[in-house]
Amino acid sequence: MSSYNTDGAIMSPMRIEPFIPHDGAMSLLDDIISQRPHGITAQVRISEDALFAEPEGVPSWVGIEYMGQAVAAYAGHKARTCGAAVKIGFLVSTRRYDAGCSHFPVGAILNVSVDAITDGDTGLQIFKCRISGGDINIQANLNVFMPENVEQFMQENSL
Repeated sequence: MSSYNTDGAIMSPMRIEPFIPHDGAMSLLDDIISQRPHGITAQVRISEDALFAEPEGVPSWVGIEYMGQAVAAYAGHKARTCGAAVKIGFLVSTRRYDAGCSHFPVGAILNVSVDAITDGDTGLQIFKCRISGGDINIQANLNVFMPENVEQFMQENSL
């Protein structure tokens, strides 16, 4: 159970699952550890039984998905705070993702921070993202699309 301060910021970690549309093993992050008006920080503990784990750890390219799920947690937390349902979104592109390592080592605890750079009403948003922990310091921007009505968007854009 989490507690909040008077500004609504998280004071203790809370599980991420209620705020993302990912189920079971596809939920890659563990907890939300802080929340800000335009961002969120989540945490992941790299274990040898983590999805995508290899003997060297989890490949660093998975960090893009960590960032994407942190964006989903931000949107889900924002939606739940307003009494709305958690919706899916779409990763459009990634800019400047350079991990500087091939794998996140087993035992690492990584903080995944995302902050909205834009907050347009078109559904398209840009997030400044960071993964940090130990010797790891990765920064990138994610462009995401969160349509108002996902079912309608999928139906109108199916082949």
